Amino acid sequence: MKYFPLLWAALWRKKARTIFTLLSITVAFLLFGMLQGVNAGFNQAVEKANVNRLITTSSIALTENLPYGDMAQIEALPGVASVAHASWFGPYYQDPKNFVFSFPVEPERYFAIYPELVLPKEQLDAFIQTRTGAVIGAALASKYGWKIGDRVPLHSTIWTKPDGTSDWNFDIVGIYHCPTDRQQESAFFFNYKYFDEGRSFGKGQVGWYIIQVKDPTQSAQVAAAVDKLFANSPDETKTETEKEFQQAFLKQIGDINRIVNYILFAVFFALLFATGSTMMQSVRERVPELAVLKTLGFSDTSVLTLVLCESLLLCVLAALLGLGLASLLFPGLKDVIGLVSIPTPVIVEGIIFRRR
Repeated sequence: MKYFPLLWAALWRKKARTIFTLLSITVAFLLFGMLQGVNAGFNQAVEKANVNRLITTSSIALTENLPYGDMAQIEALPGVASVAHASWFGPYYQDPKNFVFSFPVEPERYFAIYPELVLPKEQLDAFIQTRTGAVIGAALASKYGWKIGDRVPLHSTIWTKPDGTSDWNFDIVGIYHCPTDRQQESAFFFNYKYFDEGRSFGKGQVGWYIIQVKDPTQSAQVAAAVDKLFANSPDETKTETEKEFQQAFLKQIGDINRIVNYILFAVFFALLFATGSTMMQSVRERVPELAVLKTLGFSDTSVLTLVLCESLLLCVLAALLGLGLASLLFPGLKDVIGLVSIPTPVIVEGIIFRRR
């Protein structure tokens, strides 16, 4: 620490150059924190997938619906404990920017197959008994200030009514929590019967089936049995584990991990040359000062160590500043990926990368 004042004074010898170098490194680590945070958020969702659940979709595409009548046939297969279904509703609240993750479901079936979604029994009963009833996550309720008893209008971007309108009204009858994964508290569930009766097309169909298996080790066999059941039918299926389904869903967006890595590689590769060039110029300008240090008894190794420590100090300050800014800005992405803060492994990775 006794050399810290010397390092600090040398670092600010050219204030403008130091500030611009500091800002460039800060921006690089800000990008690192934000992009890796998003990547980690998607990966966490995949890793938390339940091993007891399978997802059955149309073999053509996720957007193709399946007949509601398939549910009874799936439920009768050996190894199947229970079956639920959901569909993509695609609405927004008041403004297109206020997108709501909303799904029509059968209350008893859906909440039985997702025990991690905690909903008081009286609220579940109200959900079952209320035709226009809806249950929302605690995070969604907090975001819009919704509470039980409120009547909420949503505008669907997909589903129209027979009169040509796309506005649907719902009565909030329950608020669920998910103690194991707060990311799941942003969904909006409502009664499938209300949805099926009110839509102008696609009646008697569902988006996908969720299958709970009795024995997770038999998941592959159950998945094969489901697909075999509907092979060569007008509605062939594709059944996979919940983890595989989520991975496939993310791949429709793109290979997030590869995209993020390519961007970060380009940023840090450019930063390496910019920083290296700046420090070389700084050393050339200070040759007389370094000669004075050698005159005072500093060895070549000591002088080199001081120069390297000066560069390291600048990078440390900029990296901490960049990661700190990323931590402050990251909550703004809550509505996109559900995370309220950058995952700790990303911060640790940033610190390790900085030290390298």
